[in-house]
Amino acid sequence: MKKNTFVTPLVLTLALLFIYAPILILALYSFTDAASIGESLHFSVQNYVTLFTTEELADMIKGTLLLALIVAVISTILGTLGAMGSFYSKPGMSAAYRIANQVPVVNADVVTGFSICILLVVVFGISKDTFFPLVAGQTVICAPFVYLSVYPKLGQMDPAIYEAALDLGASPQVAVRKVVIPQIMPGIVSGFVMAVTLSLDDYFVATYTKPASFDTISTYVVNATRGSQTQIKTALWALSTVIFLIVLVICIVMNRKSISGEKRSARKARRANA
Repeated sequence: MKKNTFVTPLVLTLALLFIYAPILILALYSFTDAASIGESLHFSVQNYVTLFTTEELADMIKGTLLLALIVAVISTILGTLGAMGSFYSKPGMSAAYRIANQVPVVNADVVTGFSICILLVVVFGISKDTFFPLVAGQTVICAPFVYLSVYPKLGQMDPAIYEAALDLGASPQVAVRKVVIPQIMPGIVSGFVMAVTLSLDDYFVATYTKPASFDTISTYVVNATRGSQTQIKTALWALSTVIFLIVLVICIVMNRKSISGEKRSARKARRANA
Protein backbone atom coordinates (compact mmCIF):
# COMPACT_ATOMS: atom_id res chain seq x y z
CA MET A 1 0.00 0.00 0.00
CA LYS A 2 1.44 3.36 -1.10
CA LYS A 3 1.82 5.91 1.65
CA ASN A 4 0.45 9.41 1.23
CA THR A 5 3.52 11.59 1.77
CA PHE A 6 1.59 14.87 1.63
CA VAL A 7 -1.49 14.46 3.82
CA THR A 8 0.35 13.25 6.94
CA PRO A 9 2.80 16.21 7.17
CA LEU A 10 -0.06 18.61 6.41
CA VAL A 11 -2.25 17.20 9.18
CA LEU A 12 0.70 17.20 11.58
CA THR A 13 1.51 20.82 10.71
CA LEU A 14 -2.09 21.94 11.24
CA ALA A 15 -2.24 20.11 14.58
CA LEU A 16 0.99 21.75 15.76
CA LEU A 17 -0.26 25.17 14.67
CA PHE A 18 -3.49 24.62 16.59
CA ILE A 19 -1.49 23.75 19.72
CA TYR A 20 1.28 26.34 19.55
CA ALA A 21 -0.34 29.33 17.82
CA PRO A 22 -2.08 30.63 21.01
CA ILE A 23 1.17 30.33 22.96
CA LEU A 24 3.13 32.16 20.26
CA ILE A 25 0.53 34.94 20.11
CA LEU A 26 0.70 35.33 23.89
CA ALA A 27 4.50 35.43 23.75
CA LEU A 28 4.34 38.06 21.00
CA TYR A 29 2.04 40.31 23.02
CA SER A 30 4.23 39.91 26.10
CA PHE A 31 6.80 42.06 24.26
CA THR A 32 4.32 44.88 23.61
CA ASP A 33 2.64 47.65 25.57
CA ALA A 34 -0.85 46.40 24.60
CA ALA A 35 -3.41 46.20 27.39
CA SER A 36 -5.30 43.34 25.74
CA ILE A 37 -4.85 40.81 22.94
CA GLY A 38 -5.83 42.31 19.60
CA GLU A 39 -4.56 45.86 20.13
CA SER A 40 -1.89 47.39 17.91
CA LEU A 41 1.63 46.13 18.52
CA HIS A 42 4.32 48.44 19.91
CA PHE A 43 7.48 46.77 21.16
CA SER A 44 8.08 47.04 24.90
CA VAL A 45 9.73 45.00 27.67
CA GLN A 46 7.73 46.69 30.41
CA ASN A 47 5.83 43.46 31.14
CA TYR A 48 9.10 41.72 31.97
CA VAL A 49 10.28 44.68 34.06
CA THR A 50 7.03 44.52 36.02
CA LEU A 51 7.32 40.75 36.39
CA PHE A 52 10.80 40.82 37.90
CA THR A 53 10.49 44.01 39.96
CA THR A 54 7.05 43.64 41.56
CA GLU A 55 7.52 42.18 45.04
CA GLU A 56 4.07 40.59 45.10
CA LEU A 57 4.76 38.68 41.88
CA ALA A 58 8.27 37.69 42.98
CA ASP A 59 7.00 36.28 46.29
CA MET A 60 4.24 34.36 44.51
CA ILE A 61 6.69 32.82 42.02
CA LYS A 62 9.22 31.88 44.72
CA GLY A 63 6.51 30.27 46.85
CA THR A 64 5.11 28.33 43.90
CA LEU A 65 8.55 27.07 42.83
CA LEU A 66 9.42 25.99 46.39
CA LEU A 67 6.09 24.17 46.66
CA ALA A 68 6.64 22.48 43.29
CA LEU A 69 10.12 21.26 44.28
CA ILE A 70 8.93 19.89 47.62
CA VAL A 71 5.97 18.12 46.02
CA ALA A 72 8.14 16.79 43.18
CA VAL A 73 10.73 15.33 45.57
CA ILE A 74 8.07 13.59 47.69
CA SER A 75 6.16 12.41 44.61
CA THR A 76 9.33 11.08 42.96
CA ILE A 77 10.25 9.05 46.02
CA LEU A 78 6.75 7.63 46.46
CA GLY A 79 6.15 7.06 42.76
CA THR A 80 9.51 5.33 42.25
CA LEU A 81 9.09 3.08 45.29
CA GLY A 82 5.52 2.30 44.20
CA ALA A 83 6.61 1.39 40.68
CA MET A 84 9.41 -0.86 41.96
CA GLY A 85 7.15 -2.52 44.50
CA SER A 86 4.46 -3.11 41.89
CA PHE A 87 6.92 -4.40 39.29
CA TYR A 88 8.45 -6.99 41.63
CA SER A 89 5.10 -8.09 43.10
CA LYS A 90 3.12 -11.15 42.04
CA PRO A 91 1.16 -10.65 38.79
CA GLY A 92 -2.22 -10.31 40.51
CA MET A 93 -0.99 -7.76 43.05
CA SER A 94 0.94 -5.88 40.36
CA ALA A 95 -2.21 -5.52 38.27
CA ALA A 96 -4.15 -4.31 41.32
CA TYR A 97 -1.48 -1.68 42.06
CA ARG A 98 -1.53 -0.46 38.46
CA ILE A 99 -5.31 -0.07 38.53
CA ALA A 100 -5.16 1.76 41.87
CA ASN A 101 -2.51 4.09 40.45
CA GLN A 102 -4.70 4.94 37.45
CA VAL A 103 -7.58 6.24 39.57
CA PRO A 104 -5.93 9.55 40.60
CA VAL A 105 -4.75 10.00 37.01
CA VAL A 106 -8.22 9.80 35.43
CA ASN A 107 -10.09 11.27 38.40
CA ALA A 108 -11.10 14.93 38.15
CA ASP A 109 -8.76 17.25 40.05
CA VAL A 110 -11.71 19.07 41.59
CA VAL A 111 -12.85 15.80 43.18
CA THR A 112 -9.34 15.09 44.49
CA GLY A 113 -8.96 18.58 45.92
CA PHE A 114 -12.36 18.58 47.59
CA SER A 115 -11.79 15.08 49.01
CA ILE A 116 -8.37 15.98 50.43
CA CYS A 117 -9.86 19.09 52.01
CA ILE A 118 -12.66 17.11 53.67
CA LEU A 119 -10.35 14.33 54.89
CA LEU A 120 -7.49 16.41 56.28
CA VAL A 121 -9.14 19.68 57.25
CA VAL A 122 -12.64 18.61 58.29
CA VAL A 123 -12.14 15.03 59.52
CA PHE A 124 -8.62 15.23 60.98
CA GLY A 125 -8.79 18.92 61.85
CA ILE A 126 -5.47 19.86 60.23
CA SER A 127 -5.24 23.59 59.62
CA LYS A 128 -4.63 24.70 56.05
CA ASP A 129 -2.17 27.26 57.41
CA THR A 130 0.30 24.36 57.94
CA PHE A 131 0.57 23.79 54.15
CA PHE A 132 0.21 20.05 54.85
CA PRO A 133 -3.13 19.68 53.02
CA LEU A 134 -1.74 21.54 49.99
CA VAL A 135 1.43 19.41 49.79
CA ALA A 136 -0.53 16.20 50.39
CA GLY A 137 -3.13 17.08 47.77
CA GLN A 138 -0.61 17.90 45.07
CA THR A 139 1.40 14.78 45.92
CA VAL A 140 -1.74 12.69 45.33
CA ILE A 141 -2.02 13.98 41.76
CA CYS A 142 1.73 13.99 40.98
CA ALA A 143 2.99 10.67 42.38
CA PRO A 144 0.90 8.49 40.00
CA PHE A 145 2.52 10.20 37.00
CA VAL A 146 5.97 9.43 38.42
CA TYR A 147 4.84 5.80 38.73
CA LEU A 148 3.77 5.81 35.08
CA SER A 149 7.14 7.25 34.06
CA VAL A 150 9.26 4.79 36.06
CA TYR A 151 7.33 1.53 35.55
CA PRO A 152 8.10 1.17 31.81
CA LYS A 153 11.82 1.66 32.50
CA LEU A 154 11.71 -1.27 34.90
CA GLY A 155 10.17 -3.36 32.14
CA GLN A 156 12.97 -2.37 29.74
CA MET A 157 15.68 -3.28 32.24
CA ASP A 158 17.38 -6.66 31.99
CA PRO A 159 16.17 -8.56 35.11
CA ALA A 160 19.33 -10.65 35.09
CA ILE A 161 21.35 -7.60 36.20
CA TYR A 162 19.57 -7.40 39.56
CA GLU A 163 19.82 -11.16 40.06
CA ALA A 164 23.51 -11.10 39.15
CA ALA A 165 24.14 -8.42 41.78
CA LEU A 166 22.48 -10.62 44.41
CA ASP A 167 24.52 -13.64 43.30
CA LEU A 168 27.71 -11.60 43.65
CA GLY A 169 26.92 -10.89 47.30
CA ALA A 170 25.08 -7.54 47.19
CA SER A 171 22.17 -7.10 49.58
CA PRO A 172 18.78 -6.28 48.05
CA GLN A 173 19.11 -2.66 49.24
CA VAL A 174 22.57 -2.29 47.68
CA ALA A 175 21.44 -3.96 44.45
CA VAL A 176 18.49 -1.59 44.16
CA ARG A 177 20.62 1.49 44.91
CA LYS A 178 23.60 0.63 42.71
CA VAL A 179 22.02 -1.46 39.94
CA VAL A 180 18.29 -0.84 39.55
CA ILE A 181 18.11 2.90 40.19
CA PRO A 182 20.89 3.82 37.68
CA GLN A 183 19.07 1.75 35.05
CA ILE A 184 15.74 3.54 35.59
CA MET A 185 17.18 7.01 36.24
CA PRO A 186 15.82 8.49 32.96
CA GLY A 187 12.31 7.53 34.06
CA ILE A 188 12.89 8.99 37.52
CA VAL A 189 14.13 12.28 36.06
CA SER A 190 11.18 12.43 33.64
CA GLY A 191 8.78 11.75 36.50
CA PHE A 192 10.38 14.49 38.62
CA VAL A 193 10.08 17.05 35.82
CA MET A 194 6.49 16.02 35.19
CA ALA A 195 5.69 16.37 38.89
CA VAL A 196 7.15 19.89 38.92
CA THR A 197 5.05 20.82 35.88
CA LEU A 198 1.86 19.34 37.33
CA SER A 199 2.38 21.19 40.61
CA LEU A 200 2.93 24.49 38.80
CA ASP A 201 -0.15 23.87 36.67
CA ASP A 202 -2.49 22.73 39.45
CA TYR A 203 -5.44 24.97 40.24
CA PHE A 204 -8.31 22.96 41.70
CA VAL A 205 -6.39 21.10 44.41
CA ALA A 206 -4.55 24.29 45.40
CA THR A 207 -7.83 26.23 45.55
CA TYR A 208 -9.34 23.83 48.09
CA THR A 209 -6.25 23.18 50.21
CA LYS A 210 -4.01 26.28 50.17
CA PRO A 211 -3.76 28.79 53.03
CA ALA A 212 -5.81 31.93 52.49
CA SER A 213 -2.69 34.13 52.41
CA PHE A 214 -0.83 31.97 49.87
CA ASP A 215 -1.21 31.92 46.10
CA THR A 216 0.28 29.60 43.51
CA ILE A 217 0.82 30.80 39.95
CA SER A 218 -2.45 29.19 38.83
CA THR A 219 -4.63 30.64 41.59
CA TYR A 220 -2.94 34.03 41.28
CA VAL A 221 -3.51 34.14 37.51
CA VAL A 222 -7.21 33.31 37.88
CA ASN A 223 -7.70 35.94 40.59
CA ALA A 224 -5.71 38.55 38.64
CA THR A 225 -7.70 38.08 35.44
CA ARG A 226 -10.87 38.78 37.39
CA GLY A 227 -9.50 42.03 38.74
CA SER A 228 -8.83 45.39 37.13
CA GLN A 229 -5.02 45.63 37.46
CA THR A 230 -4.05 45.76 33.78
CA GLN A 231 -0.33 46.02 34.52
CA ILE A 232 -0.40 42.81 36.55
CA LYS A 233 -2.45 41.00 33.90
CA THR A 234 -0.03 41.82 31.12
CA ALA A 235 2.96 40.92 33.32
CA LEU A 236 1.42 37.45 33.57
CA TRP A 237 1.77 37.18 29.78
CA ALA A 238 5.50 37.53 30.33
CA LEU A 239 5.39 34.94 33.12
CA SER A 240 3.58 32.47 30.84
CA THR A 241 6.20 33.02 28.14
CA VAL A 242 9.07 32.43 30.57
CA ILE A 243 7.48 29.21 31.85
CA PHE A 244 6.92 27.97 28.29
CA LEU A 245 10.53 28.67 27.31
CA ILE A 246 11.86 26.90 30.40
CA VAL A 247 9.71 23.83 29.69
CA LEU A 248 10.79 23.90 26.04
CA VAL A 249 14.48 23.97 26.99
CA ILE A 250 14.00 21.12 29.49
CA CYS A 251 12.24 19.00 26.87
CA ILE A 252 15.00 19.63 24.30
CA VAL A 253 17.77 18.79 26.79
CA MET A 254 16.01 15.63 27.98
CA ASN A 255 15.40 14.43 24.43
CA ARG A 256 19.00 15.09 23.43
CA LYS A 257 20.22 13.12 26.44
CA SER A 258 17.81 10.30 25.63
CA ILE A 259 19.03 10.14 22.03
CA SER A 260 22.67 10.21 23.19
CA GLY A 261 21.96 7.40 25.65
CA GLU A 262 20.34 5.28 22.95
CA LYS A 263 23.34 5.85 20.66
CA ARG A 264 25.76 4.81 23.42
CA SER A 265 23.70 1.69 24.11
CA ALA A 266 23.70 0.83 20.41
CA ARG A 267 27.49 1.27 20.21
CA LYS A 268 28.00 -0.96 23.26
CA ALA A 269 25.74 -3.60 21.72
CA ARG A 270 27.70 -3.52 18.47
CA ARG A 271 30.99 -3.87 20.34
CA ALA A 272 29.61 -6.80 22.33
CA ASN A 273 28.47 -8.56 19.16
CA ALA A 274 31.74 -7.86 17.34
